[in-house]
Amino acid sequence: MTNYIILGILQGVFEWLPVSSEGVVALASQFLNINANPIDFALFAHSGTLLAALIYFRKDWREVLTFKNKSLLKFLIISTTISLLIGFIMYNTVRSVAFGAGFLLLMGFGLLATAFFNKSKRKFNLNLTQLALFSGLLQGFAVIPGLSRSGSTIFSLSLGGMKPSQILRISYMMSVPVVLASSVYVGLKDFSLALESWPTLVFSFIIGIATLDFLIKISQKINFFKFALIFGILCLFGAVLELVFV
Repeated sequence: MTNYIILGILQGVFEWLPVSSEGVVALASQFLNINANPIDFALFAHSGTLLAALIYFRKDWREVLTFKNKSLLKFLIISTTISLLIGFIMYNTVRSVAFGAGFLLLMGFGLLATAFFNKSKRKFNLNLTQLALFSGLLQGFAVIPGLSRSGSTIFSLSLGGMKPSQILRISYMMSVPVVLASSVYVGLKDFSLALESWPTLVFSFIIGIATLDFLIKISQKINFFKFALIFGILCLFGAVLELVFV
């Protein structure tokens, strides 16, 4: 149970930072000998922080679900549809190779992409539909370990000229329906995973709700470009070493 608790704490912290909580949890699950596919486990672990995001943004979700904010509802419908289509393709592509050197290669390149998203400051003033399509596309590709979902969506949303607070709010809100769908899919496919990983979900929720506000503020002040770049290079170096010497 201790290993599941550790993974829950990692998920609860890294979910709110643009450094790929999926990659961190999937990598840690391999070191902690969790008896599950690392991609499946990392995706399912998001269920705990999903509940934290729902509670934190409950007023915004109330407006969306009662049709008071139709523009945001339209955005979420478009982005979710694109994310699920791309995400399902990427999931089936990545899942079978996310072990050992293959995992490190994926995470290395994913982190390099995350570093680019953290560094880029371009603005193109895209309209709502264009933003929804592009953000949904990048969120779908974030199934790749190391490619930060929040980092990539924050980058894409910044192309619309929004305020930083609005960008963060929409980025975390658009994760909710996608995480819900992926968690249900993975849980139904591997019911033992759902039964065994409950400590991860409990602790990811507790830590997530406790740290969300603080870490979101931290993510606005600190640029994670160097962290993602260095960690990405180390992952690629580790993959090369494993391919050569193992």
